Amino acid sequence: MNYRTSLIPLIVTIFSLLAFAAESSRAAETPPNIVLILCDNLGYGDIEPFGSEKHRTPHLNQLAKDGRKFTHFYSASGVCTPSRAALMTGCYPQRVDMAITDGAVLRPVSPIGLNPQEWTIAEHLQQAGYATAAFGKWHLGDQPPFLPTSQGFDHYEGIPYSDDMTPREGQIWPPLPLMKNTEVVSAPVDRNLLTRDLNRAACDWIREHKDEPFFVYMPECMPGSTQAPFASDDFRGKSENGPWGDSIEELDWSVGQVVKTLEELGLREKTLLIWTSDNGAPRRNPEQGSNGPLGGWGYTTHEGGQRVPCIMSWPGTIPAGTECDELTTMMDFYPTFVELSGAPLKSDARRDGHNILGLMTGEKDESPYEAFYYYQMDQLQAVRAGEWKLFLPIETRPRSSNDRSRQQAEQLYNVANDPGESNDVADEHPKIVKRLTALAEKGRKMLGDRGQPSDQVRPHGIFENPQPILLQQ
Repeated sequence: MNYRTSLIPLIVTIFSLLAFAAESSRAAETPPNIVLILCDNLGYGDIEPFGSEKHRTPHLNQLAKDGRKFTHFYSASGVCTPSRAALMTGCYPQRVDMAITDGAVLRPVSPIGLNPQEWTIAEHLQQAGYATAAFGKWHLGDQPPFLPTSQGFDHYEGIPYSDDMTPREGQIWPPLPLMKNTEVVSAPVDRNLLTRDLNRAACDWIREHKDEPFFVYMPECMPGSTQAPFASDDFRGKSENGPWGDSIEELDWSVGQVVKTLEELGLREKTLLIWTSDNGAPRRNPEQGSNGPLGGWGYTTHEGGQRVPCIMSWPGTIPAGTECDELTTMMDFYPTFVELSGAPLKSDARRDGHNILGLMTGEKDESPYEAFYYYQMDQLQAVRAGEWKLFLPIETRPRSSNDRSRQQAEQLYNVANDPGESNDVADEHPKIVKRLTALAEKGRKMLGDRGQPSDQVRPHGIFENPQPILLQQ
């Protein structure tokens, strides 16, 4: 008998069974749920895990204990609209033509919005089989083609732009609308109840979709853009830092409710939960928010404008009680979520973000960025590589009609050791200045600069004859 020949059917059978088992195992694995919470204008030093001594944030303290703090995490802009465009697309806002819209940010009844031809995080996850929903401040266009339900979200509840964009003289702005999908359900909305009511809506939606993979985007409306932020009766007047502190302590409650809901449903270990802010706290008089120990304020290209607090938690996958001090950005959410979803990345558009799953799990310890570019609107003002940040010698562009340009001298800071940008060491490190200057020129060619457009920019969306979003009588 030829034993070698007789073993062939058995070997084939064994390999077939092994292949079937492997395929069954892969089929049994489901991608994680993803909950992404994005606060509005909340500063680096506004929560206890990042040094606040004014605000009580017990739920964020616990989230940090259960997860990983990212201490060099950046938004792609110091203001709302371009920051959110970068998050949704994985691109610098310059690349998707959202660096300048109605000035620095979109305003009500604008013909401009995030181009529906762009492929968003939500659209990718939707295609991968996720249920998708957004609850909160959108600010990427208020006309029908630009709203969340046209950009990959199955469900939306929230306000279409900032909480301070209310009727004023000389404008056709409508009363601030609370929307459900594409309809206005109340106007003007009670801004004191936005955090509470949208959190409850989000938690209810999670319960309804507990048996399928879901992506919940919660762009919180607070602390917001008004001089005195809003909070519900349970939190108003309860903090040691006025309305700003009240709103932050209610935001802490909000994330606690999300965690509680996930735990009740047995989904905590199946869910990646991320908490961050769209940009730093803006300068107020008197001062309210804190970006400490970072230098500068929101709406600028200083560290306090674009480096934001970030906590990521996924029990059993992200190591608890750890920190990552490598440079990462909101643009990284897109390719990282793509990796987690298991669906292929669309290759028809350039993405500037990187897959940072290895940094999240601790398997990697080096930033994927050769350079990070700090833009104010269409002007490149600074560049970072490693621990070094170079402010370029330029005349800065005014952010609005109330601002004035000024001469910005060449300045070099080690922002790992000097996050307050207080010790200019340009004269001591000419080689580093030269290297970062070359990287800045590379960025200009790729993304453009003031008076130097790039052919790699994809146009924003335009909607002819925009109309105010009104409550139907």
